[in-house]
Amino acid sequence: MKKSALFIGGTGTISTAIVKKLVSSGEWEVWVLNRGNRVDVLPEGVHTIIADINDEETVLEKLGDRVFDSVCEFIGFERSQVERDVRLFRGRCRQYLYTSSASAYHKPCADYRITEGTSLANPYWEYSRKKIACEDYLMEMYRTEGFPVTIVRPSHTYDERKVPIGIHGENGSYQVLKRMMEGKPVLVHGDGTSLWTLTFNTDFATGYAGLMGNRHAIGEAFQITGDETLTWNQIYQTIADALGVELKAYHVSSDFLSAAGKKCGYDFEGNLTGDKAASVVFDNTKLKRAVPDMKTTVRFDQGVRRCLDYILSHPEEQKEDPAFDSWCDKVIDVLEKAKASF
Repeated sequence: MKKSALFIGGTGTISTAIVKKLVSSGEWEVWVLNRGNRVDVLPEGVHTIIADINDEETVLEKLGDRVFDSVCEFIGFERSQVERDVRLFRGRCRQYLYTSSASAYHKPCADYRITEGTSLANPYWEYSRKKIACEDYLMEMYRTEGFPVTIVRPSHTYDERKVPIGIHGENGSYQVLKRMMEGKPVLVHGDGTSLWTLTFNTDFATGYAGLMGNRHAIGEAFQITGDETLTWNQIYQTIADALGVELKAYHVSSDFLSAAGKKCGYDFEGNLTGDKAASVVFDNTKLKRAVPDMKTTVRFDQGVRRCLDYILSHPEEQKEDPAFDSWCDKVIDVLEKAKASF
């Protein structure tokens, strides 16, 4: 008999890969509950429930008397949203997997080596603090009434549609790629030597799927990342190598980028000071005990080529951002003038 899973969301970078993995395994009956956006990315065989998750009465009506082995929440960003989920799925699921964030780990980092036991605190990013509040509530529900929660903490996970970089504008990473291809300097935060981990979404799906229906995962938190650690200099150099261009990195302090960005409507403090500027190396020992199949199968040099092949062959993904391009030029111009003034 197949196990049953309900995805709340289910069409994002991470969740789509998991849905596809479960369907291809033949072991799961997969349901997706969302407003009907991007259902075209779902594989054949997925059952859809079109509803606004906040309309609890309608959702309960559409769920009927179904009980799911795993309910997978990917769009819960506020405590009130997970409180809603507990109301909806109390007694209706054998496991509730909440997608939190590795950005919730303590900043500034007490130790660059991150485990699930690393404390949670991020004064720089409200997004992370809200994730922490959601985790706290769900674990309280587990302790007081046995609500079967599993916490999952992704870090920087990407797919073929998004080249992962440190700094970009509202339209994503394409403008940075364009600057590289045009021979223009690209901004790299700090001196580029801080450590970072990138995970391709199909690798993430292996770790996540292995936690689904796993009794050892109830009441526990797991970070899911790849094992490859790179400096930001290496990340940008790998992208330039894949494009076949020279990298002209222009290093700027994260504090300066945050301050200069704020003046022009860019909020980099959370993304940089509260996340990417810190060196992080994830210890995935706990995950691998629970999911022995978890390993990195897509190195970044392989993943980024998949991204570039896709983006450069799909014009709709080539979203230019003149405002961000001008802002980068201004940052460089200001700093070059400051250097020349001495």
